[in-house]
Amino acid sequence: MTSLPPLSWLAMPEHHDYRAAEDYLRLVLSPKHAQEATAQLRRAKHTRMWKAKDILRAAGIDGLPADNEGVAGKLAKLRAGKALAPVLIIQREDGPLIIADGYHRTSAAHLIDEGSEVPAVEAHL
Repeated sequence: MTSLPPLSWLAMPEHHDYRAAEDYLRLVLSPKHAQEATAQLRRAKHTRMWKAKDILRAAGIDGLPADNEGVAGKLAKLRAGKALAPVLIIQREDGPLIIADGYHRTSAAHLIDEGSEVPAVEAHL
């Protein structure tokens, strides 16, 4: 594998990230909770930094490999000198963390360095 690129992050998620998050959340939450969580994410004014390994552990999932199409695309974007959008996460009182949008970005960061700091916009349910 070629050397891994340095990480670079945008200040806030892109507009389409919120729509992708809501689409995913409608699969794992009730429509009401999905809409509520997405509204919270849209209202957020800042990000919080979390280690890539901790995001994945809290969600109860493994990082995807470098040959995954989505992860490879994020790594290519970084190699081209472009920044990735922060991830969108839902912290729940009654279950594991949900990566509403940004699983591929988190996996790419984890591959570069499992202790990489990943910016996240959070909502709480």
